[in-house]
Amino acid sequence: MSYIPTYCDSLFRYSRRKTHQVNIGGLGMGSDFPIRVQSMTTIDTMDTPGSVEQTIRMIESGCELVRITAPSVKEAQNLDNIKNELRKRGYTTPLVADIHFTPNAAELAARIVEKVRINPGNYADKKRFEVIDYTDASYQHELERIRERFLPLVKICKEYGTAMRIGTNHGSLSDRILSRYGDTPVGMVESALEFLRICEDENYFNIVISMKSSNPQVMVEAYRLLVKRLDEEKLKPYPLHLGVTEAGEGEDGRIKSSMGIGTLLEDGLGDTVRVSLTEDPEFEAPVARSLIDRYTGAEKLEAVPAFDHYPVDPFQYQKRKVHEVGNFGGLNVPRVVSDYSGLKDVEIDDLKPVGHFYLPLPDKWRMNDLGTDYVFSGDTPISYMLPNGLKECLNYNTWLNQEDKTHKIPVLTKEQLLSDPVLHADINFLFLNTDELVPELITKIKATSKLVLALKSSRSLPMTDIRRFFVELVNHGISNPVVLRAGYEKLDLSDFQLFAATDLGGVLVDGFGDGILLEIPAGLNREEHLALTKSYNSTAFGILQAARTRMSKTEYISCPSCGRTLFDLQETTAMIRKRTDHLKGVKIGIMGCIVNGPGEMADADYGYVGIGKDKISLYRGQEVVKRSVVAANAVDELIELIKEDGKWNEPELMEEMMN
Repeated sequence: MSYIPTYCDSLFRYSRRKTHQVNIGGLGMGSDFPIRVQSMTTIDTMDTPGSVEQTIRMIESGCELVRITAPSVKEAQNLDNIKNELRKRGYTTPLVADIHFTPNAAELAARIVEKVRINPGNYADKKRFEVIDYTDASYQHELERIRERFLPLVKICKEYGTAMRIGTNHGSLSDRILSRYGDTPVGMVESALEFLRICEDENYFNIVISMKSSNPQVMVEAYRLLVKRLDEEKLKPYPLHLGVTEAGEGEDGRIKSSMGIGTLLEDGLGDTVRVSLTEDPEFEAPVARSLIDRYTGAEKLEAVPAFDHYPVDPFQYQKRKVHEVGNFGGLNVPRVVSDYSGLKDVEIDDLKPVGHFYLPLPDKWRMNDLGTDYVFSGDTPISYMLPNGLKECLNYNTWLNQEDKTHKIPVLTKEQLLSDPVLHADINFLFLNTDELVPELITKIKATSKLVLALKSSRSLPMTDIRRFFVELVNHGISNPVVLRAGYEKLDLSDFQLFAATDLGGVLVDGFGDGILLEIPAGLNREEHLALTKSYNSTAFGILQAARTRMSKTEYISCPSCGRTLFDLQETTAMIRKRTDHLKGVKIGIMGCIVNGPGEMADADYGYVGIGKDKISLYRGQEVVKRSVVAANAVDELIELIKEDGKWNEPELMEEMMN
């Protein structure tokens, strides 16, 4: 089947989507303006001095809008004090009130700040975690009730010139939406459109829309579908606020955020970005800026060759059909290949950074959950026997000279493959660039079933080029597995994580890719090489996990904290991670309050949610199973819950392997 993408201006080159323009207190948002950076305070909104000081730190770190929670009328009233103090001190950055559940607070805040954010899943709708069958009549009755409750806010925003974000969250869809559309991108989009139609009926258009999820795959599909639906219904092309909700902390938070946000920026979507990290909010803006700045001037890049048939459904994930080669493709999870080609004389301890540990006393190898599957050693063969499950790849001419051509695997160039070489009986790698897929190579690949392609693009923004290559493979009926290769020069570790997760993660989200090889820059000394090897290995597994294609570690869905948070979120997240980070594939939501709790951790197996001072509720999925647990005991109770479900295993003693 051929799909005509209607969510972006071009599949062949970067082109930013043309949008309606929005005014937020004098700050323009939309395609006529730069992509804006924003974040959200974590201080109690009633703490005026603390909120002011944190807001100033955020502005000075690069925030162009600052969002502040207003869960009730008293916080909404105090926004006036915060705003006045900021203006007195010379800061004119627009403020955004974050509203959940409380229309009265929204109506007050809209008279004070420059923008309000409402969540259609809980602003005037019901979320009781009930399964309800709505008739057409009862469904329409609920829409009329929502209109009646929402109209006052729309009229106030029109009167005061206040902007609005209609922000749908995957995990906080109403029972009514869930009953008709399910927990799907379709339901997310419809939830926002219901409110948007009311706004347009009132000729109110100062609106931004978001489709947030903690799952980058769901998020990407929802935004793409939203753009398509806006066009189909002849609604205005409103600016988009991009963000992966509850992304987490550190490397995992950056990878998840960039996979969702970066993929959409690559599509030309997005007019403001908020990166949600479980860190102080002033650390979020520089991450968002790094993602945005990569696309400055991207319109001038040369387009990739066009294709007539586009076989990818951008609104519903479907993995490319791939035949099995070795342990690639078929029903196998994507594999990780680690680059040791720049390291001479790989010693036994040099495999520790990629998860393989030799124990001298029992004379055994052990592997942790981030144990790489292959090492590429280039022209320097490893001199000792590798552990079971780990295979070595060598450049073709070096492989030819090996006595053991069974346990070592050849890596060929295009020219070598076309010269009718001797091949390994089970698996061979072909390293090639996206511009090398000429007709004679296509014929040769189709005739070589035991071949894994290892693909790289030389473009500064490679995703479009890689996507085109995969379309060529599909259209030519080539089903060989493909490892995604990427190399980055002179990048700090944070930007490396952001760019790799965008370039490779975006391809994985579209159903392409059967492995990852992150290339180590040349010219490093041994210590530098091994340090990067460890970081790159962790990033590769993190990208596969964020794309939901290979679960190799515990996943934490933690909110970035805000004024509603009822405990030290960063400290608690670190404590839970320390106790549970050996539970491979288990997803744990850590939410600061009941507002963000059950909804935004929709993807989690277990939830740890603040409900009051020193009080925690524990969830199994979206069902609360333990209420009002004393905070000092809550982590132990969480572990007991995991044990009851048979998902607990005792952590292995890895210290001796790490020494």
